[in-house]
Amino acid sequence: MPPNQRNLFDAEPAPWEIDEAELRTVASVVLPTGPKGPFDYLVPDGLADPAEPERLVEAGRRLRIPFGRGDREVTGYCVAVEMKRVDARRLKQVSAVVDSRILLSAAMLRLTEWMADYYLCPWGQVLEAVVPAGVRGMAGTREVKFLTPADGALEKFKTLKLRSPQQRKTLETLLASNRPLTMPELAESADCSLAPIKGLIKHGLIETAVARVATGSGAEQKWQRETPLEFNPDQAAAFESIRTALDSGEAKGMVLHGVTGSGKTEVYLQAIEHVAKFRRQAIVLVPEISLTPQTVRRFRARFDRVAVLHSHLTDSERHQHWQSIARGEVEVIVGARSAVFAPTPHLGLIVIDEEHETTFKQDQAPRYHARDVAWQRAQAESIPLILGSATPSLEAWVRAQQGEFEKISLPKRVMNLPLPDVLTVDMRDPAQTRFGRGAITRPLHQAMVEALRGGGQVILLLNRRGFSTHIQCPACGFVLKCEYCDLALTYHRQHNTALCHYCDHEAPPPRACPDCKSPAIRYGGVGTQKLEEEVKSRFPDFKCARMDVDTMRQRGSHDNVLSAFQRGEFQILLGTQMIAKGLDFPNVTLVGVINADTALHLPDFRAAERTFQLVAQVAGRTGRGKRGGRVLVQTLNPEHPAIMAAVRHDYPRFAEHELAVRRAAHYPPFTSMIRVVVRGPVEEVVRETAATLGDRLKAAIAAANIPRMRVVGPGTAPIARLRGDFRFHLQLQGPDAAALRQAVRTAAEGFTPPDGVRWIADVDPWDMQ
Repeated sequence: MPPNQRNLFDAEPAPWEIDEAELRTVASVVLPTGPKGPFDYLVPDGLADPAEPERLVEAGRRLRIPFGRGDREVTGYCVAVEMKRVDARRLKQVSAVVDSRILLSAAMLRLTEWMADYYLCPWGQVLEAVVPAGVRGMAGTREVKFLTPADGALEKFKTLKLRSPQQRKTLETLLASNRPLTMPELAESADCSLAPIKGLIKHGLIETAVARVATGSGAEQKWQRETPLEFNPDQAAAFESIRTALDSGEAKGMVLHGVTGSGKTEVYLQAIEHVAKFRRQAIVLVPEISLTPQTVRRFRARFDRVAVLHSHLTDSERHQHWQSIARGEVEVIVGARSAVFAPTPHLGLIVIDEEHETTFKQDQAPRYHARDVAWQRAQAESIPLILGSATPSLEAWVRAQQGEFEKISLPKRVMNLPLPDVLTVDMRDPAQTRFGRGAITRPLHQAMVEALRGGGQVILLLNRRGFSTHIQCPACGFVLKCEYCDLALTYHRQHNTALCHYCDHEAPPPRACPDCKSPAIRYGGVGTQKLEEEVKSRFPDFKCARMDVDTMRQRGSHDNVLSAFQRGEFQILLGTQMIAKGLDFPNVTLVGVINADTALHLPDFRAAERTFQLVAQVAGRTGRGKRGGRVLVQTLNPEHPAIMAAVRHDYPRFAEHELAVRRAAHYPPFTSMIRVVVRGPVEEVVRETAATLGDRLKAAIAAANIPRMRVVGPGTAPIARLRGDFRFHLQLQGPDAAALRQAVRTAAEGFTPPDGVRWIADVDPWDMQ
């Protein structure tokens, strides 16, 4: 901090400074990068006048300020404005106001401050993440000069004895207008050139002001309106519980546990309609992959004003949505994780659909979880939060069991449709796998033949993209790995390249072993590309489409494929987990899980939970029509509790078993956890840094003297090298989340890692790789 710059949290002036202190307006500013702050700046009189609202320094706007010894101009966020007794000679002044309106309400500033504290992240970094880049850059707008008549303009015109009839007509036209006009608008209305207008401006008879206006047309597609569906008894009871919470005016968390196809979305829709009656807004968070045409269509068919926020929006589109939401013009905001920060002035309800999804956890700083941020926002605004899922996260389930959240159940499918039969195919049995060298076993092939001949559609899930998942030499054991990551390269036949799915490094696929030169190099494992080739070979008379990251890169491709599948333009849909959730296709009569074990044995305490959720969710894509459906799950572990529970559609049984395992191992949700990852280019330096940091963390925890708090590690991370950096990690576990965070702060105080070494603290980690 500059020596002449006082921090907001500094003590009051010393007695000998009182005489020099005076009462001044002070803005507290947080920078998006660099020193944490906040930093105090004097607000000059010209930026403190409420009569000029566009230039007013207010909390929630960005300011231009001089910073550092060189007084370089930087942009920061104003987080507070107050009258304080300060020594004005020690403070610099705000240079300018960047934003013409407040970007962050007082409630949002409090929420971001909580996030900074909870997720151990600088406040400025949180603010920068909350306000989209398109909003910060005012994308889709341009500066326009507006004209208004000066006070007493007509009398001044006569006093100046101006004789131009064209100027008089122009001035009278502007006076007759009930709004400011641009120069082209005034020229057209007065049927004149720009010369008379410029002359009137020169004489001070017309005043100019610059404002930003949107450049887009704002035209929206019209959707056919739909009427609410009739509830079954379970839905009616669920809605009544939610309506009671909505009318209470209090914060309340609710876990809506409904089996796949139980009509959770209709309950959300009618709850939002209840909110909209009172001119309040609702935020609906869905996983990015669930922003399908079906989801969007259902909301737009029920509400006139819907904003859909997702990663494929342009900066201009995102900015337009932001402004519409902030003006209260939008009833419903449907979006992915970051939509939890939508600037709603009249928020009445937050819904998180498929709340168990990993995409609700941000993997870059600030590493927040949308569920926890939403609950903080719901509490601050005294509104309900609904967490909906057929397979709730164990964190949400335990909160419901303990009474912190209310549990609402939808145990049956709508119209009493039965849940599909789920059968396992034991891939350890040679009789099942002797059918061919492909990924599809004999039982699954026969089931596909029956489904397709009967006019049904088929979904195949394989959560591995590419053609072959590894390239290995059977003679010497060599595995082709990424130069920058400790991972095997995946062969992609379409572009004939070996690709790293973490850093995108590419290498030419070898024809012989690079180590022993054996020509017997083998391309092993099955990815979605190879599965697609096998399906087309076995079922040439039926059309097939593949959905994975490689095929869904273009804007709108996700929507196009799913819409075509719904119209029956192709009969087989295969892909990764993006096809497992949020889809409702009544004609799908068979779902095949090619390999249910892809995530089961990863070094992650959530591996079993994710496996259960994936299998249960994809199983729910079938049996939604009168023709029924069935599911075949190929696995090497049919006796695993997660697989057995998914086959029986028995979430309570799975939760009971898995929670017992977690409790015994002192893992979340029974303890809090912080994962610390240290990385850098030199392995030995990173190892030593991790050891030093581990010692500091252990010392901080010992000093806190809180029972059952511990540090595990440091050790090599499951992915030992990533994007050129060696990685070591530690885990902090304990019953007191605040104490764990304080231990990290204490350990970080005065700790400077060697050049090139970086470390992060991930609070409530969701990815242990």
